[in-house]
Amino acid sequence: MSTTTSSKPSLILASTSPRRRELLGLLGLEFEATSPQVDEAPLPDEAPDELVMRLSRLKAASVAGNPTCPGVPVVAADTIVVFRGRVIGKPGSPDEAVDILRMLRGRHHMVYSGVTVMLGAHGVTDLARTRVIMRDYPDSEIEAYVATGDPLDKGGAYAIQNTGFSPVKAIEGCWANVMGLPLCHLARLLSQFGVALPNDVPAACQAFVGIKCEVYGEIIG
Repeated sequence: MSTTTSSKPSLILASTSPRRRELLGLLGLEFEATSPQVDEAPLPDEAPDELVMRLSRLKAASVAGNPTCPGVPVVAADTIVVFRGRVIGKPGSPDEAVDILRMLRGRHHMVYSGVTVMLGAHGVTDLARTRVIMRDYPDSEIEAYVATGDPLDKGGAYAIQNTGFSPVKAIEGCWANVMGLPLCHLARLLSQFGVALPNDVPAACQAFVGIKCEVYGEIIG
């Protein structure tokens, strides 16, 4: 396990994604991060929302069931980009990244995240949905962005937080969801395990992403 603290952590993050680690850190809790070992292939005819929820549960269970897990809640998430019913994964090459970004520009798509918190054999799962509207960026911006290499490890071939490209015109839903970890959904799940969060999650998230959130009240009240 990759460790962020020398004392017993409050949480285990079943991911080594830098973005998820950064977002989870906004809660103000000490945590460890480890990579889950799961088969992420979709099942036949599996709907996008069912896929992300199932995979988040599998990721959490693969870590929570490890004998070395220190007996604290495990947090896991799975996020996908969906355009016209098709899951858009990570591009396999710069040319594919260009094609994906051309396909998405000026249009909207959905981002789904399944989030699971598991302690021992008990787990709870939530689903976050965000509608993302892309701006009508020119080919020259696509090519410059792809040349940085940033799109190559990202579903949908973009990072919403990339200020150099800024591909997104508007969203409907949770911004952090598009980054891979919807924090208010996670806070709602952690409350079911009696986990007290030292930080004001909506305030910390809005300060981090630099936007005013319109939906956190609907999620955690």
